[in-house]
Amino acid sequence: MTRRPVLTRAGIPDARRVVVKVGSSSISGENAGQIAPLVDALAAAHARGTEIILVSSGAIATGMPFLQLDARPNDLATQQAAAAVGQNVLIFRYQNSLDRFGIVAGQVLLTAGDLENPTHRSNAQRAVDRLLGLRILPIVNENDTVATHEIRFGDNDRLAAMVSELVGADALILLSDVDALYTRPPQEPGAVKITEVPIGDDLAGVTFGDVSSSGVGTGGAATKVSAARLAAAAGTAVLVTATPRVAEALSGADIGTFFEPAPL
Repeated sequence: MTRRPVLTRAGIPDARRVVVKVGSSSISGENAGQIAPLVDALAAAHARGTEIILVSSGAIATGMPFLQLDARPNDLATQQAAAAVGQNVLIFRYQNSLDRFGIVAGQVLLTAGDLENPTHRSNAQRAVDRLLGLRILPIVNENDTVATHEIRFGDNDRLAAMVSELVGADALILLSDVDALYTRPPQEPGAVKITEVPIGDDLAGVTFGDVSSSGVGTGGAATKVSAARLAAAAGTAVLVTATPRVAEALSGADIGTFFEPAPL
C-alpha cells in the first residue's frame, strides 16, 4: 500500500479532497451575508480541481426566525421543527450563490447512527464519492429532523472530522468566529495564538471555552480541538481559522492553527 504524503499548511491548495466546516454563527442571522464569500472561496478551489465537501451547520439557527423564535430552542421537537424549515432555506441560499459558478449542490444529511452502521456508512461513502465524481458539491449536515439526543454528533466539528475520515480527505478546514486557537479565550489578557499543533501534543496548560458566544451554535474551541485531533489521527491535516479567511486557508496562507496529520 502506498503511503499518503503528509500534507503541510502550504500544500492545502494541492490537496485532492478537502472538507470545509462552517458553523451556525458564521452563516445565519446577521452573518448570512457571509455565504457569498464562502461560496466564492469554495468555487475557486473547485475550479482548480479540488474536490470540496462542505459541512454546514445552521439549519436550526436559519429556521428560528420563521418559527418566531428569539433564542435556540431547548426541546428536541422544536429543534427538529426549526431544522426542517431551516435546512430547506439554507440549501436554497447556498444553491442560489453557487449558481453564479454553475456548480450544483448535493444535500447529504447524516446521523451518528448512520456512520456507526456499516451498511449506512458504506452507502454514505458511496453517495459522496459519486457526487464528487459528478463534480457536484456535497453539503453535509446533521439530520436534526430525525436525530435524537442519544445519537446526535453533538456538534458539527465532530461530524466534519468523521466525514473527513469517511471520504479520505487530505485536509479539513474548521471555520469559526476567531482567526486561530489561543492558549486561553482570545479576549482574555495573556492569550497567545497557537500556530502549530504537532502530532501527540496534548496542549497542556491551554484553556478553552466550551460554547459558541453567539448563542446559536453548540461548538467552541474545545470541540474544534477534539475534532482536529480525531481527523489528524486519521491522517487528515487540519486548519482552524475564521470564516472570512477561508479563501486564504484554501490558498495555503500562513494563518490559523495547523494540526499536523499522522503519517499513514
